[in-house]
Amino acid sequence: MLTKATLCILVKPPLPGLVKTRLVSLTATQAAGLAAAFFADTFALASSCAWARVVVACDGDPSPLKLATGTEVWPQGLGDLGERMERVLSLALESSKAAMVIGTDLPGLPRRFLDAARLQLAAHDAVIGPSEDGGFYLLGLQRCPSGLLRGLPWSSATTREHTVKRLRSAGLAVAEAESWFDVDVPADFRRLAGLLREQRICAPRTAHFLAGLTPRSRSA
Repeated sequence: MLTKATLCILVKPPLPGLVKTRLVSLTATQAAGLAAAFFADTFALASSCAWARVVVACDGDPSPLKLATGTEVWPQGLGDLGERMERVLSLALESSKAAMVIGTDLPGLPRRFLDAARLQLAAHDAVIGPSEDGGFYLLGLQRCPSGLLRGLPWSSATTREHTVKRLRSAGLAVAEAESWFDVDVPADFRRLAGLLREQRICAPRTAHFLAGLTPRSRSA
């Protein structure tokens, strides 16, 4: 039987000027609205996983996320992405046998990707979900040695490669989940809009938000 795991969503508050700044044709307010829609779809996806204890790990004030009462919220704390991710995973593993982190730049990610990653993590020390840009959208661990994610190159075409090497050098058996794409730059944004328009992926909050943008904004 599949046991519960803690699924942590890493998120920044969707505030103008702080999120999705590389989507240059969107105003700061529009970019914040898009980030809020991304989070809403990601939270709904995570909450639909029967095996998941869902935690929102926020880098800042969580109030702009408009979370329901009772939602479990943790601060990410200080440091680079690796330090913050390691802190969240370590805390989750204090009360769970397995923990995973995902970001919010992956609207439309099929739930089967998360379910399959959870199954892989039941048989491995770690699971990583590759992003097409060379990073990763998911990392799951059964144990997290101190310093595991410290000093890795982030936002790089070799981020996933270096992370997998680090995991293996720490003696962890690593499985790889299915690949997906992040939405970081205008080309990603156009791809997302096309997939939603063709109903090839499901991200209802994001689709609703995009429907309210002007054609020029949607082309990003």
